[in-house]
Amino acid sequence: MAEKDVLTGEHFIHGDAACAEGGLAAGCRFFAGYPITPATEVAERMARRLPEVGGIYIQMEDEIASMAAILGASWGGVKSMTSTSGPGFSLMMENIGLGMMTETPCVVVNIQRGGPSTGLPTLVGQADVMQARWGSHGDYGCIAVSPASPQECFDLTILAFNLSEMYRQPVFVLADEVVGHMTEKVIIPPREQIHVAQRAKPAVERSKYLPFESTGPMPAPMAIAGDGYHVHVTGLTHDERGYPVITDAVQERNVRHIVEKVRMNAHNIIRVDEVALEDADVVVIAYGCTSRVARQAVEDMRRKGHRVGLLRLVTLWPFPSNIVRRLAGQVKAFVVPEINYGQMALEVERTAGGRAETVLMGLMGGSIHSPQEIQEVVGQYL
Repeated sequence: MAEKDVLTGEHFIHGDAACAEGGLAAGCRFFAGYPITPATEVAERMARRLPEVGGIYIQMEDEIASMAAILGASWGGVKSMTSTSGPGFSLMMENIGLGMMTETPCVVVNIQRGGPSTGLPTLVGQADVMQARWGSHGDYGCIAVSPASPQECFDLTILAFNLSEMYRQPVFVLADEVVGHMTEKVIIPPREQIHVAQRAKPAVERSKYLPFESTGPMPAPMAIAGDGYHVHVTGLTHDERGYPVITDAVQERNVRHIVEKVRMNAHNIIRVDEVALEDADVVVIAYGCTSRVARQAVEDMRRKGHRVGLLRLVTLWPFPSNIVRRLAGQVKAFVVPEINYGQMALEVERTAGGRAETVLMGLMGGSIHSPQEIQEVVGQYL
């Protein structure tokens, strides 16, 4: 790797480019992808930048192959990522499930647009939230981050790589078209100031290595194919060696582990931004581009003496259930503006358990809320 070619300093770039630079700063050296609006600029940036740092870019024939390629690259020892939007994300789901079952670290950037189907290719949406959580069949733990600025596209892509390496699974960056195409100042610190996690490597003799022998809530160390360890990888229910064992007992161990390694570490994964929650009567819960508008609405109302707070979801999954549950005991209502017909609002309502009203402010895609619209709805519960 040519360290001099990893950017540092202040840059005026859009969110898609910042995601690419975040991946490079985290050590990504392989990208496989397929063009799709509004995520194509991530791939374009990677196509230009990866050769400069000794990495490899491949444009695949479709998103199915893209996801398969980054899983294979990861088992070859290279940090890998891809980017897409809604229709491509749908195509990736089968191989995302493969990545979950085989505990393969990688990062998937989804710049969300309006759907369903081809929908609104050039306009914003936030309707892939539940698809990220439940899109592939079966049970598994999900980790997804939601940047609200180009700076966070950079920072949270690094975080996504770190979490993927620690917990051995695909991690999602759920951005949206507004943030992806928004151009702002992005500060890239010197390499030594960026925390970059690496996957745990085996510390046992090669003959004793078990690639899927989990140790409590953490995954097993991950050997690199070609390093002399015996590695067998399959999407089938498998034993600690990775060999298929088609029984309910082994299925119980497999699935319980890939779910609980996220659930049991949720307190270390979850990140939120809390604004004026201490005395709030109404709390706005928002993420992505919508959280920028929500912050403006809350700050304006605070200046007028209204007791309003903001809970910004930096990580969408795992969901910060404990925080929402605590707030539900002190507030009158949660107002949830999101660019869909009610996805995260359902999670808020479920967690609140009827102790506080949950109010959806849904948009179907293509536009964003205004601060005034949020203020009008919040005002009804003050």
